[in-house]
Formats: sequence, structure tokens, C-alpha cells
Amino acid sequence: MSLYRDEAIVLRTHKLGEADRIVTLLTRTHGKVRAVGKGVRRTTSRFGSRLEPFMHIDVQLNTGRNLDVVTQVETLGAYGRPVCEDYALYTAGTVMLETAERLVEAEREPALQQYWLLVGAVRALAGREHAPGLVLDSYLLRALAIAGWAPSFTDCARCGRPGPHHSFAVAQGGAVCVSCRPPGATAPAPETFELLSALLVGDWAVADASAERHRREGNGMVSAYSQFHLERTLRSLPLVERI
Repeated sequence: MSLYRDEAIVLRTHKLGEADRIVTLLTRTHGKVRAVGKGVRRTTSRFGSRLEPFMHIDVQLNTGRNLDVVTQVETLGAYGRPVCEDYALYTAGTVMLETAERLVEAEREPALQQYWLLVGAVRALAGREHAPGLVLDSYLLRALAIAGWAPSFTDCARCGRPGPHHSFAVAQGGAVCVSCRPPGATAPAPETFELLSALLVGDWAVADASAERHRREGNGMVSAYSQFHLERTLRSLPLVERI
């Protein structure tokens, strides 16, 4: 077996046998990797707590036939405890981890942009830099943009007519003009379009100053847009929507 080292963020874990755990990682260099942490569920484990969701780690692994084996772990960002201790942070973060795993489907295919985006989003959550819902919506919009589904909130997503426009159609890719507006398109407030544009580009001064009603409206639009393009329901998203 060959030995390699990488930085990673833990996406998911599940039990294996009496004391082991299978860990799904999004790594900086090797993309998504599934590995076995041997004995990490024992209280005497040297690095069991470092292999929990939301942890940002430096990890050494041995390449296995089916699953790699974790041999060493060092903490880069201890985000697990602060995120898991707060319900709003935890539910928002869980959606991020689930989305990242969906978007990076193939194992061992580098996904550097998705990796850095997720690390930054989880760090912002743990540090309470912005409202959890805003961090989540910004992450979802940016992750989808990296995957090739960047929404438009100004020009018409279908014909390119310069905006601003007053309608939003999920299937069309965002804002639509009067000519391209399909039946069932919504008509968000102009301030909601402004908020979503700010979240997409990371203009936090605008996002943090937004009103709660526009955040709620924007959250519904981002949720619908995300699940449409992921083509599956995000299991963890309804927990966030009930807050």
C-alpha cells in the first residue's frame, strides 16, 4: 500500500464493526475519499474526535484496495464542536456537507474550488461571522456556480436582456424578462434580488444589512434552485426551513 498525505474536511461518518468508522472526506488534492479510521470509536483512540463532521484536518492515509486507511490526523480547524453546539449552525452546516458530497460525486477526482469553498463556509459558521442562513445561501449559490449552474439575478437568464428584471424562474436559471417569463415564475422584491446577488459574489456588507423578510424570500428561492439542479431533495434542508 502507498502512503499519502492531504488536507481534508470531514463530510460524513458511519460505524464499521465494533470500533472502526468509515469516514468520507473532501480533500484538497484527491477530491472525495472514503477511508477507514481503525479503532477511532474507542475512548483510548488518539484521533477519534478529529474524524468527526465539520473537522478540518491534515490526514495521512494508506491506499487500500476498496477503502483507504487513516494512519495519522492533525487538526487544522476544530470546527466540529462550535457548529454542533448550536442548532442553527448545525443544521445549516449539515446542508453544506450534504451538498458538497452530492456535487463531488466521483471519488478521487480533484475538486479544489469546492474544497476551499466548503472550508471557508464552515469556518464562517463556526466563527459566527454572519447569520447562519446567509452563510448557507451564499455557499449553495457559489457551489452551484462552480458546478456550472450559476444563477442570474440581473440580466435575463434565457435571452440575456439587460436587467434588472422582476421575475425569477428556477428552470430558466434565474431572473427572466417579460418576454421569457414562463407560467409559474415568481416575482421577488427588488431587495431580494439585490441580496442574492450579494451572496453570490460575497458582498457581505449588503447581505448583513438585508431585512429579515428579504432573507426569508431569498432562502426559499435558493432552496428551490438548489434542489432543482441537484435533481434530488436535500434531506437536511427541511430542518433549516423550520427554524
